[in-house]
Formats: sequence, C-alpha cells, structure tokens
Amino acid sequence: MPDMRFAPPNPLRIADRASGLNAVSVRSYNERLVLSLLLQNSSTTRLEIGEQTGLSAQTVSVLVRSLEQEGLVAKGEAQKGRVGPPTVPLTLNPEGAYSIGISVGNRHTDIVLIDFVGKIRFHKTLPNPQLAHGSNHSEFLETIASAVKLLPDAERERLAGVGLALPRRLSGGMDEEAYFKALQAEIEEQLGIAVFVQNDITAAASGESMFGAAKTLSDYMFFYLGADLHGRLVLNHQIYNGNSEVSFDVGIAALERDLSAQGKEVDPLWNRSGSWPDYGALVSDWEERLIAQMRASLHGVGQFVEIETVILSSYAPESICQDICRKLEAAAPQIKAIAGNIVPAPKAIGAASLPFSSRFMVSGN
Repeated sequence: MPDMRFAPPNPLRIADRASGLNAVSVRSYNERLVLSLLLQNSSTTRLEIGEQTGLSAQTVSVLVRSLEQEGLVAKGEAQKGRVGPPTVPLTLNPEGAYSIGISVGNRHTDIVLIDFVGKIRFHKTLPNPQLAHGSNHSEFLETIASAVKLLPDAERERLAGVGLALPRRLSGGMDEEAYFKALQAEIEEQLGIAVFVQNDITAAASGESMFGAAKTLSDYMFFYLGADLHGRLVLNHQIYNGNSEVSFDVGIAALERDLSAQGKEVDPLWNRSGSWPDYGALVSDWEERLIAQMRASLHGVGQFVEIETVILSSYAPESICQDICRKLEAAAPQIKAIAGNIVPAPKAIGAASLPFSSRFMVSGN
C-alpha cells in the first residue's frame, strides 16, 4: 500500500545491553532509549537505566529530569531498607501521551483511545462501511473527533497519532487500497492527526508485547483468533511476518459455519459482549480442530527454533481463550499457553501502540 506512513512492526525493545551515547546532539535518541525501557517494564530506576544503556549517571539524571518536566515520566515512592540512599522507581505517566487505534475487522471496525500505559479511555465498535465513490468516511472521522474531545484541552497536544491496523483483504469486494488511502488522507487532512499503518495481526502482536500478556516475554509464538487463525513468530522481541499469509480457516468463521448448519444463532460470535451462548459439543469439536492447527504450526516452527510459550489473543470471550490454552497445554505439555489480556479489541489497541512505537521508542537493529 504505497504512500502510507508505515509503522514499526512492534514495540522495538532494547536488547540485553543497548548502547546509549553521551552527546548533546543525540539527546533525542537517548530519551527514546529511556522511554523504551519504561514501555518495556512497569517501572525502573536510574541505576537500572544506566546499567542497561551504558549511559553515565549524570546523563541519565539529565534525561529523566527532562522527561519528568515534559510530563512523560513520573516518580514513584522511594524504596527504603536497602544499602545506600533510597531507590526511587520511575514509571510512565499515564497522561503523558495518548493514541488512537483503528482496526478494520471481518465485520466490524473498532476505534479506541488509550493512554500511555495502554488503558482504554474510549472504545466504539462500528459496522464496516461500504466503500462509495466520493465517500468521506464521515462516521469514522466523527468518532475519532469524539474520542479526541474527551481529552482536556491541555492534553490534546499529547496525542501521538492514529494507528491504522489493516487486514490483508476485506470482505464484500471492497477496494481496500483505495479505501485505506482515502481514510488515511482524510484523517490527516481534516483532523490534522498523523496516521501510522501496520498489518492488523502484527499490530495485535505489538499490543500484547507493549501492554499485555507478552510484556515480559522475548520469544514466543503469537496466535490471533479472529475469523481465521493467524500466526506470528516473535524472537528477541521482534515480530516476524513472512511473505506468505500465515492464516488458517479454523477460526471463528469456521465455528459460525458449524453453528449455522445446526440452525444455531451466530450473531453473538461477532459482538464484544464478553460471552457466547452455550453451544455445547459444537464448540468443543471446533476447539479440537483449532488446537490441532496450532500444534501443526508449532511443529513447523519447531524445526528451526525451540518455542516454549504461546500467546493467544482474541476478542472471543476470555473463558473460551483460557479453555483453548488449557487444552493446548494438555495436548503439548512442553508448551505454556497464555491467553492475551488486551481486551475487548486487541487489534485496535495494537494499532494504538504504533504511534507510541514510532514516536517514543528506539529503532531496531
């Protein structure tokens, strides 16, 4: 998709020891280095920043003081009882930055506004629009504007941007390239907000890495359960997406077909209510097929790299995801399976992480 601002594929992490530079001319890079550590960890200290970046204690103090003055970083309570002076933990200020995420799904589009630590401040689900000639996507623009208006005037300048998570293709025969280019242009031109673009599954993995269940993990297999089952391999915090589409027709759309064949109601599968009706054995049978595909994917990846952890992200009910994880662990005892916890719109929250990655984190190697 040409002419789009392409966002980094994930919240780019600092390796075991990143290299900081003690030069005034690269202060912006060093600030990103500090913010990257804080996005990677719930809290850290000046000493830990110095140890992990190689920056001098004086440089770290100057950087932290500047970030505090800008409202991006906050001090915690001093921790006493240790040898030496009390240690003061540093955390991100939730109100230090905001971001909007848009994810166009199989049937619905989710729009969220999140703060700097990933808390949802606004969420709305819209039906996917039908592309019309000359459409200005007014409902999208109005919804984004409504989210921005929720911020106090003094905090609107802290909006980092809009993240747009794109599927590889849309249903309904829509001309997605023209649609997305038009949507991006209209957001930037009419609302004056920069738009950052990424594949929707990669964005979902980014969200779990920055804010969710994968925050402390460096290597794992990421699965996203939507209409289809999608996979991404994450190694050393980097999300890998090959040239071929990694998706399998064993997702919620497959369950919908099973239920429809039995005359069951299927609309609850696609809402964000947090629960499904009791479909009985039909769900159990579907879960078994889903787990079989996940195991096949893990076996394929296992020919090249050893994977011990799986993250399963979805807007499906938490109880369903946890049940799938339990069954996967029973079928593959060497695997620890963890249900994602950025809900109810993982791809939209992942999309919202993209402006943070682009504006506040260091670039990967």
